[in-house]
Amino acid sequence: MKAVCLLSGGLDSSTCLGVAVRDGFTCYALSFEYGQRHSVELQAAARISQLFHAIEHRVAHIDLRAFGASALTADIAVPKSRTPDQMAHGIPITYVPARNTIFLAYALAWAEVLECSDIFIGVNAIDYSGYPDCRPEYIEAFEKMANLGTKAGVEGRTHTRIHTPLAKLGKVDIVRLGKEIGVDFSLTHSCYDPSPEGRPCGLCDSCLLRREGFEQAGIADPLQYPTP
Repeated sequence: MKAVCLLSGGLDSSTCLGVAVRDGFTCYALSFEYGQRHSVELQAAARISQLFHAIEHRVAHIDLRAFGASALTADIAVPKSRTPDQMAHGIPITYVPARNTIFLAYALAWAEVLECSDIFIGVNAIDYSGYPDCRPEYIEAFEKMANLGTKAGVEGRTHTRIHTPLAKLGKVDIVRLGKEIGVDFSLTHSCYDPSPEGRPCGLCDSCLLRREGFEQAGIADPLQYPTP
C-alpha cells in the first residue's frame, strides 16, 4: 500500500510518518518551502524521511508570503511565553491562511499521479492548537471533496482516505507514541522562531507544548533550549 505523508519535520508529522510505516504503508514524504520563517524544519524533514526509509521525499516550493497575515509568513512577531489559558482561546497569529487546504491539495495531486488512495497528515485537535484546519470535520470535508474532484476518484480507480492517527492525542501521548515507534526526537524541529543557527527559542507556543509533552511523558527532550 502506498501513502503520501505530509512531513514538516516536527514532532507530530514525524510521528505520523512513523505510524504510517508501522502500519505497513510504503511512504512518499511531501514537505513545503512556503516562505516560512522556520524553514530549517525542511532539514529535519529530510532527516526523518531517511530515518523511516521513505521511497521519496519531495519539497514543493510555494510562496505564502504573497498573502502574509501570519507570524510565520509575514513581519509579525511570534507570540512568546503564552499561558495554557491564552493558548486555549482564539486562533493564534501563527495560523497560516488555508495552509492545510493547500498542503492537502498538493498531496492529493501527487497521490493521484501515484495511483495512491491514502494520505497521512499529523493534525491533532488537542493541546490548544486553535487551528480550524486541524479539526476532524474539516478533514472529513476535504476527504469528501477529494473523491469528488479527481479523475481517479470519479473513474473509481482510487478512493481517497485522509488518515489522521494523532487527531485525538495530546502532546504527551504523541511523545510516547513517537518513542514507541522509533522516532529519533533529536532529528526533529518544532520551533516557530528559531535562531539563525536553527536552535529552538523555547518560548513560542510550539516549543512550550513540545516541552510540556516531554516533561509529562517523563522523557528527556534531546533538543537544546536557551537557559533562562
